[in-house]
Amino acid sequence: MQLPSPETIIVSATEYLLPSWWEVEVTVSAAVFLIAAYWYFTAFVARDGGGAGGDGDGDGFGGDGIGSADDDRDKITQLRSDPQSNSAYLIKVSLLAAKNIVAANLNGTSDPYAIIKCGMEKRFSSMVPGSRNPMWGEAFDFPVDELPVQIIVTIYDWDIIWKSAILGSVTIPVQKEGQTGAIWYMLDSPSGQVCLDIATVKRPVNSSRVSNGYAGANARRRISLDKQEPTVVHQKPGPLQTMFKLPLDEIVINSYSCALERSFLYHGRMYVSAWHICFHSNVFSKQMKVVIPFEDIDEIKRSQHALINPAITIILRVGAGGHGVPPLGSPDGRVRYKFASFWNRNHAIKMLQRAAKDFHAMLEAEKKDLALSELRAHSSSVRCSQKQDEVLDKNIPNNGKSQPFIKDEALSIIHNGVFPCTAEQFFISLWSDDSKFTNVYRSDRKDTNLSVGQWHEAEEYEGLVRELMFRSICRSPMCPPTTAMTEWQHVVLSPDKGVLVFETVQQAHDVPFGSSFEVHCRWHLESDSESSCKLGVKAGAHFKKWCVMQSKIKAGAIDEYKREVTLMIEAASSYIESRVRTDQSSISSSSVATFIEVKGRCRSDFPGKEKGKANVEIGHRIHMDFVV
Repeated sequence: MQLPSPETIIVSATEYLLPSWWEVEVTVSAAVFLIAAYWYFTAFVARDGGGAGGDGDGDGFGGDGIGSADDDRDKITQLRSDPQSNSAYLIKVSLLAAKNIVAANLNGTSDPYAIIKCGMEKRFSSMVPGSRNPMWGEAFDFPVDELPVQIIVTIYDWDIIWKSAILGSVTIPVQKEGQTGAIWYMLDSPSGQVCLDIATVKRPVNSSRVSNGYAGANARRRISLDKQEPTVVHQKPGPLQTMFKLPLDEIVINSYSCALERSFLYHGRMYVSAWHICFHSNVFSKQMKVVIPFEDIDEIKRSQHALINPAITIILRVGAGGHGVPPLGSPDGRVRYKFASFWNRNHAIKMLQRAAKDFHAMLEAEKKDLALSELRAHSSSVRCSQKQDEVLDKNIPNNGKSQPFIKDEALSIIHNGVFPCTAEQFFISLWSDDSKFTNVYRSDRKDTNLSVGQWHEAEEYEGLVRELMFRSICRSPMCPPTTAMTEWQHVVLSPDKGVLVFETVQQAHDVPFGSSFEVHCRWHLESDSESSCKLGVKAGAHFKKWCVMQSKIKAGAIDEYKREVTLMIEAASSYIESRVRTDQSSISSSSVATFIEVKGRCRSDFPGKEKGKANVEIGHRIHMDFVV
């Protein structure tokens, strides 16, 4: 049998291994078609489709990543809202039903859901599959500061892959308080109506945020971006910032691979921070972003998907509405999100429940701290007409019945030593209303805009309180050049005037995370002789709410205050020494004048030897006074 030649083998192998020219043409044509189709749907459908742009499906927090700067501003402002805030009015929008809406599916039905907008806030209703006459029965709460406002209700058709298409919308002005009752409104489309019940309630006016609806951890997000000062934070943005546009102080605590249940499972990733549960998915180029505030969560429980897939269901409180993607509805009016396909469902639900518990504990702690801060600010804003010395003499410790001015657990020792004066002299020379030490010290530190209040009594605290405001230079690279400062001071002198306790609380307003912490300090002076006292200083950073880089902020605050205490003690010693020299100089001048006056009087009043003796005795006594 004759074997084929090497040339024949090579030719045969080439025919099998290399594609034919026809196969190359088909492959290139298919690639060009796919590229053209992708460009068409990206450039035109995503732009025109579903005005849904930033509003449609998941698209409430970014959609397909295509949106204007105004959309991004609206989305960020939505995250900055707080339904528990102390707004003037509360608008309750009840989405009851819709009828005869446009058929968007080939089978003559639609999968409608609604997006309700009020001001900068946006809420998603649940999606009703396969219906042109959906029944919702869901409520949405919108806090507003003033009337009139406009309620915009837009109906969308949910699509598994493409952008949601608009089925119609209606704008309802809200002019005054009251309830409209159930009213059918025509949509701006060929057909369709929506039934709404809008109730506007005026909230009671209360100057105290704590007693009338605590603003919670998200109150800081109500600040308008136009009015917000630029914050310099040298920190690389994480997924919460790049995908969900959350503030820089939110970091990922835990993250899980899971899937959101909709028409089918959209696989993505869940991110958990101290304030939000976030989910991001990108399936078939359809991005979905869900941002659920912990304050809107009513319950987190175990559930099942398709009987065999363990899942977690997050149920939101009545009136919260969906956030970013249409949620699942329920008969009791509470909407929910269901997540499945966790690697370890039991571990994930434990961590989510713990995060929700920590959030509410943080709210309670912040509520107490805000109440204490408002109490301190209120006490420092009241002026007392009595004389300071009389008030100071009357203030005797009342065995702890008064409010604590600072947090003891936040303090650590930063100085121990001896100061060359008594405790009472320390207060009178340095911190009394007549003392110029505060002005001199702040001027030497190049602080500006100094405003010093008067010492006065406060019902909430024993002793005296006052308030200082100034603008101080920042030396940290993370801070702006200067920052506005508020310092509340509290002083108590023991009945025997041998022990002085001086406490301060400093709040920096313009530094990063300045609203999250305060610097607390306590000076304890105890007289040990007629010319000296023991001096101990403790200081620390007290965090009113959680923030990133707590340990770094705490260490930096303590180090900075150590330097300030050292400078303050040196300045106080120099100030008291100069004051003593000034007093001695004035005493010496008056003593010399008295000596001359007495000596002249002695020459005229005493005759002979008695006059000379009197001159010596009186002159010696005045001379001793001069030396002292």
